[in-house]
Amino acid sequence: MTHAGTPIETARGYSPPTVTQFSVFLTNKVGKLFDLVEAFEGSAASICALSVHEASDHAVVRIITNNAKAAGEVLKKESLPCSSRDVLVVEIAPPHTLSGMCLCLLGAELSIQFAYPLMASRSGHATIALAVDDLTLAGQILRRKEFRLLGEGDLLPAGH
Repeated sequence: MTHAGTPIETARGYSPPTVTQFSVFLTNKVGKLFDLVEAFEGSAASICALSVHEASDHAVVRIITNNAKAAGEVLKKESLPCSSRDVLVVEIAPPHTLSGMCLCLLGAELSIQFAYPLMASRSGHATIALAVDDLTLAGQILRRKEFRLLGEGDLLPAGH
């Protein structure tokens, strides 16, 4: 995994920059999301993307920060149950479109498991977090089609 936005050569060739997404499990009670967000205030990790999936008794909150190591420490300190996985962050800047990105992945028969937008990036262009069944292949395809893939260093906290 690389977080600096620089591709790494691997035995399979190109390894795309990825970012770590945390899935945090919260009870579905008033104020729990606030508690999670507040835990990151003043820490070395700023939330750059947030997606809430709610069920009747719990919620899964997916977050991406600009510092996965520090985010892991915050979540551990708060004793919040969570899991992590790598995702791609793709910039959607002209002449590229969201439908064009989907078409590129469809052409390779790659499944998009889930996707959600980021709140900000250094470039100011729209960005999307993408979970796919093969990060390396998806990264190779998107790079060949000249999509820009972002790493942690390219992400800005919300409000910037």
